[in-house]
Order: sequence, then C-alpha cells, then structure tokens
Amino acid sequence: MDNDKTLFAEERKKKLVEFINERRRVTVPELCSTFSVSGATMRNDLRELDESGLITRTHGGAIKKTRTGYEPVMDFRSDINIEAKHRIAEAALKEIEDGDTIILDTGTTVKALAAILDRKKYLTVVTNDIKVAADLERFPSCEVLVIGGLLRKGFHCTVGYGMFSNIGSLSVDKAFLGANSFSARKGASTPDLSQSEIKRQMINIASKVIILIDQSKLETDSFMNFASPSQIDLLVTDSISDDLRKAYEEMDITIRTADSS
Repeated sequence: MDNDKTLFAEERKKKLVEFINERRRVTVPELCSTFSVSGATMRNDLRELDESGLITRTHGGAIKKTRTGYEPVMDFRSDINIEAKHRIAEAALKEIEDGDTIILDTGTTVKALAAILDRKKYLTVVTNDIKVAADLERFPSCEVLVIGGLLRKGFHCTVGYGMFSNIGSLSVDKAFLGANSFSARKGASTPDLSQSEIKRQMINIASKVIILIDQSKLETDSFMNFASPSQIDLLVTDSISDDLRKAYEEMDITIRTADSS
C-alpha cells in the first residue's frame, strides 16, 4: 500500500475491512502503521465498522467477522478483494467452451466472469443477476435468459419460490456459483435462505457445478448450506494451501487456482 497517498475516509474503511479479512486478526498499531493514521482515527474507524457489522472489535485491535448469518450488501462487496476476483474469473473462463449453455449465479466474483464472456462465442447464459444480465446484453454472441422473481434489494438479483418450476425445465452444461463460505465439513454455504434455495435449483439442472470463491472464505461456514462437497465438481480460487488442496481433492473436488496454467 502507498502510505503517501491520502485515502478518503470511506475508501480507507473499505480497504481496512479487506485488510482485516485477509489477516483475520490485527492490532491497532499494525493498522495505524499500514494506513498512516493516528490511533484515535483508527479506533473510530474500527468502532464504526463494528457497529455496521463488518468486523469485530477486540481489545487493542480487530478480527474478521465470523457471524454465520451476516452478509454485506453487493455494492460494498464489490470493492473487496478486487484483484483476486478478477484472477478467479480469468481461471474460470478456461472452463467455458464456445457454444456452451451456462448458468451464472449472483455475486461479485461471478459478475467479474460475466464481464469477460465476450471472449467466447455462441453462449447461452441463464442468470438471476440483473447486473450480470446488463453486462451480457452488450455481447452480440450471448443469448441471455433472465430468471424472474422477487428482486432482492441491495443484491441486484431475483429470488423466490415461484421461479423454481421454470428453472426445473432447463438443462445447462455448467453452473458457475459464488459462495460466502466453503468448508470440508459443510460444503458451500450462504447467509440467505432464499439465495440458498435458488442455488440448489441451479445445481440440479447443471451437468457440472463450479464454485468461485476467494481463499479468505475457505474453511468458513455461513448459515445455509446449498451444496455438499459431493455435489461440487470444481472449485476455482485465487490461492489455497497444500493441506486444504489435498483435503478437497480427497473429496473428489478438482481445484483450480488463479496461477494454474
């Protein structure tokens, strides 16, 4: 980080959450040195972020938020781990062939994948994310089917039980799904009940299920499971330890990292 650059307060807070999520546990002196601010300013930032539910304050520092039911709105998440999301999207693109029929879940990492689908030809894309659909509208060779339902405000996607009968009549080659958490014990999970239901339906119609997730979310759990390890064919992430890779591969999950060829 360029410590000579003055960050606006909101920009600094977004970078602060990203830093805490990456490090998992930090101290106030460490944060003051990294962000070049006073102890008083940093403690105020941590207090506001804690009150917003984005991190957990501790005596002398902060830790990553671990509450299983919490989910920040999409516009905030879009500014977190941006580089990792783009690298994951590039790796996931290698799984798509010209002429594929695919389903794209909602989420900022999946949206990063949608933004580069113009490199492929003759795709049919099913999605419940209105921003993903808007991005794909620009690509002449993409046919886009938008799944209807109740708009989930703040998350730019549709949910609702009424749409499931329509999804069930479809078949797709590959499903690309985001996840708030993934663990060997529970599989892929999300804080939201309605979102977990539509993810399950997407899995049911796909020949291949692919999870896109950054390494900070590995071995964490959210409130609602939507895919057991046995239902996942491929996990695409930016980085993974050798121990976790071995554990996931023993469950027959193929791992692709962003630095893989």
